[in-house]
Amino acid sequence: MSTHTRQEAQFTSMNGYGVFACGLLAVLAGAWILHAANMGSASAGAAVGGIVLAIAGLFVCAGVYMLQPNETAVLTLFGRYVGTDRGEGLRWAFPLYRKRKLAVRARNLNMSTLKVNDKRGNPVELAAAVVWRVRDTAQALFEVDDFERYVSVQAEAALRHLAAQYAYDEGEDLAPGEMTLRGGASEVALALSDELTARFEAAGVETLDAKLTHLAYAPEIAQVMLRRQQAQAIISARARIVHGAVTMVEDALKGLAEREIVELDAERKASMVSNLLVVLCSDRDAQPIINAGTLYN
Repeated sequence: MSTHTRQEAQFTSMNGYGVFACGLLAVLAGAWILHAANMGSASAGAAVGGIVLAIAGLFVCAGVYMLQPNETAVLTLFGRYVGTDRGEGLRWAFPLYRKRKLAVRARNLNMSTLKVNDKRGNPVELAAAVVWRVRDTAQALFEVDDFERYVSVQAEAALRHLAAQYAYDEGEDLAPGEMTLRGGASEVALALSDELTARFEAAGVETLDAKLTHLAYAPEIAQVMLRRQQAQAIISARARIVHGAVTMVEDALKGLAEREIVELDAERKASMVSNLLVVLCSDRDAQPIINAGTLYN
């Protein structure tokens, strides 16, 4: 079973200024003839002609419509799609055509905050702003019931699906370099834009831009995750401090040995290493005890 997708067809309308002027002249001419007939200056046949001329002028004027920049008119005739007029200014088409105006300007969709589960199953809050516009007017009007509602629902579904593909933040359970919602903002935005484009295709809508506007843990786990992040930061900082301290101690022992300032046996080296590590890794300033010698009576 095959499905046929309605595609936009270009419709070229006529310049409405000249047609409107002709129709207006016809109406005025018909009114003048009727007036002359009423005054006895014209025959009954001329009066009928004046009526026909005035009606024809009104019929012609009924086909005039105006389009603003980035605005289109979708034309149908008794339920059959005729085409889409993308002209600007005063235009004219057959008066029996139904003309439905549709703007193709860029539109903003500011999504409300959603509570979803990330890749780890942690509840997070997400919100996004999407810039979109109608690309194919025929698809937007005839392939979906309400294209604006369609865009809103599909955008929410895409955001929920995106959140389930990535973890909120880095962790030991993730592969090295794996993208996260918090660490890969530009990549996540690109992935969201691609998914929206695929979902909007059926409605003839294109995505111009998509960005996350809100990203946070859900309130019920926010405090726990904050302490977890703080613990990871402390561990990372301690590891860096210890690595630097070991390097400094190694350089100190090597410098003493090369310059032959003092000779240290294994026990004194161990004591010196211990003291230096305590000084370098301590959270507080060291308070050394100075040996001033022995006092003899």
